[in-house]
Amino acid sequence: MSEHDGAVPDGETGRDGTTAGNGSGPAGSSSSGGGLTAGGPTSDVGAGGRPGAVGAPSGEKVALWGGRFAGGPSPELAALSQSTHFDWRLAPYDIAGSKAHARVLAGAGLLAEPELARMIDALDMLEQDVASGAFLPVLDDEDVHTALERGLIERAGPDLGGKLRAGRSRNDQIATLVRLYLRDQARTIGTQVLDLVDELITQAVAAGDAPMPGRTHLQHAQPVLLAHHLLAHAWPLLRDVDRFLDWDVRASKSPYGSGALAGSSLGLDPAAVAADLGLEGGPVENSIDGTASRDVAAEFAFVAAMIAVDLSRIAEEVILWNTKEFGFVRLDDAYSTGSSIMPQKKNPDIAELARGKAGRVIGDLTGLLTTLKGLPLAYNRDLQEDKEPVFDQVATLTVVLPAFAGMVRTMVFDTDRMAELAPQGFSLATDIAEWLVKQGVPFRVAHEVAGSCVQECEARGIELWDLSDEDLAKISEHLTPEVRGVLSVEGSLASRDAVGGTAPVRVAEQIEAAKERSTEYRFWADPE
Repeated sequence: MSEHDGAVPDGETGRDGTTAGNGSGPAGSSSSGGGLTAGGPTSDVGAGGRPGAVGAPSGEKVALWGGRFAGGPSPELAALSQSTHFDWRLAPYDIAGSKAHARVLAGAGLLAEPELARMIDALDMLEQDVASGAFLPVLDDEDVHTALERGLIERAGPDLGGKLRAGRSRNDQIATLVRLYLRDQARTIGTQVLDLVDELITQAVAAGDAPMPGRTHLQHAQPVLLAHHLLAHAWPLLRDVDRFLDWDVRASKSPYGSGALAGSSLGLDPAAVAADLGLEGGPVENSIDGTASRDVAAEFAFVAAMIAVDLSRIAEEVILWNTKEFGFVRLDDAYSTGSSIMPQKKNPDIAELARGKAGRVIGDLTGLLTTLKGLPLAYNRDLQEDKEPVFDQVATLTVVLPAFAGMVRTMVFDTDRMAELAPQGFSLATDIAEWLVKQGVPFRVAHEVAGSCVQECEARGIELWDLSDEDLAKISEHLTPEVRGVLSVEGSLASRDAVGGTAPVRVAEQIEAAKERSTEYRFWADPE
């Protein structure tokens, strides 16, 4: 695709066989990508004599460039350039942009009111045919823009249909369409992330005051509440949604009106187009920047990669906790798989796939950044490669997140097993040291005393609470019988009552704060 970019129809499979896109339409548009029919340019879906249906006559071939060339592109170049197999998902946004552009052409006196009415009628018809699958790209269509201009000309005629190209380039078109698409997808993914957050919160509430062994370096460290641990995964996901909110402000700027790179001399109103498309940030400040920059896509890709990383970290723990050795969690049959040879197996495939796909989503980010790193201003054809990475991220996350939320919702924790292990591994040693500090002992000394307690227990094969009062006194005169108040999981947990700590009173507050944050973000992600 020349001077722009692209995507697969909604419902068409992406590189991993997952369905791409959620079908949401552009702001300010009545279209819905959900009606786009699977099938690429060679599909016969929708054939039946409707204008532009694959398998039906497509009329005169439409090209958006070529006047200075002696002939058409070679078959090899045409095959390399074609992008309808992945940019067709942008069709609803392209049509919305065309309607907005037609209105500013009329406002500038370049379309008469009757012409505008006919143009909008033709675009409405095209929009319906795209949604129903009656209009699809054909092999001669270089990209989504070419296909839709062909569809418009078939419905409005070449004289009127040909007027829509005035004052715009595929460069500013595609830069705008990608923003519209990604803003919709950010809300879809954000909603799915919040669904997962809510499942984590629900599990945290159900866990109550159940303790578990907290770990550092995967070794026993200190007892914590299971609820505290679950919420430690919820907060990063909430920050991911917050990143999308912050990104959305920058994505709300409209490159429409930038033309190929220098703007337009036709007296058009870019602010009107931005308002029409729901881009409340208004026009970009610099037309070269508007057509050449893809930081909006790169930033989206980073947030998507961060979500994948956060999912992968949860997945790793679920995989470990589901082993016989840990025995912390049981997975529901509906969210597990078996073995083709070992009848006893029950595998955590959702967690493993989420962990595996994190590498793919990270790769999409690094691939996009590598494409962008050496490009001079303004537009370069390399930018055709900016869309498939983010399209793939969307296709991946919108499949992984619902499955992951279902897995979390149906997990059953063995809280007895967790409680049994919570004090093991001398995890109360820090409580001894901090108790000594409260008695006025310097922490350096307190740390050594607590370490001596651990050494004594290891030598005798006992736990800290098995030390007698005499044993404690021999280790240090500072260890009076009152220290036993912290030699229990309950005492340890209750003592950690600073803000953000694992004390039950603080975790209860944290649960309410997480609920409020999730509700707040839903007003952005799903305002309806």
